[in-house]
Amino acid sequence: MKKFLVVIILLIAACGIYSIYNSESSLPKEVITLDHSTEDKLATHVKEVQLFISKNPKYNDAIAFFIDMKIHSGKNRFFIYDLKKNEVIDQGLVAHGSGSETGIVGELKFSNANNSLSTSLGKYCIGASYNGRFGKAYKLYGLDTTNSNAFERNVVLHKYSKVPYEEQEDAICNSLGCPMVHEKFFERIENILDNSEKSIILEIYY
Repeated sequence: MKKFLVVIILLIAACGIYSIYNSESSLPKEVITLDHSTEDKLATHVKEVQLFISKNPKYNDAIAFFIDMKIHSGKNRFFIYDLKKNEVIDQGLVAHGSGSETGIVGELKFSNANNSLSTSLGKYCIGASYNGRFGKAYKLYGLDTTNSNAFERNVVLHKYSKVPYEEQEDAICNSLGCPMVHEKFFERIENILDNSEKSIILEIYY
């Protein structure tokens, strides 16, 4: 009986180790470096989110997502951040809403209004997944006055095959206001979200 219990314990431990390895192995292995201005701005928002989470323990305090909308859409601007190690562990392209276009290169506008088709700035709680027009997606709940209508506007985190995977010089396609990513990058995001016991915070800033 004792030998049987030992075998069961070893199997459980092995499964746990496999699960952790499988989750981490899906992340890129290269060290991610950012330019100083991007890194400094990100660090400021990381501190704000860490403070917010410290007062709201229902949120995941190990991982958070950040999107810097000031960065050109053809460049990586969706950052997956390790709040414990204070480092970016993954990054990818992400689309902004067509309503955020101003006609001026490098300048965007933002709105929380219904039917604006715009990206909204602020902190979001990433909610449950569901199957929608683009397949699996995650509901978003705005936590600030600047994005309080996100759920009502059906602003969600989703994938889209026409979003490029690699960085490029040209601007990428627009969304209807949702943070929209490539399918391959979405798989890594999905893996993190589905294995998190607590809700993860996403912050979009400019």
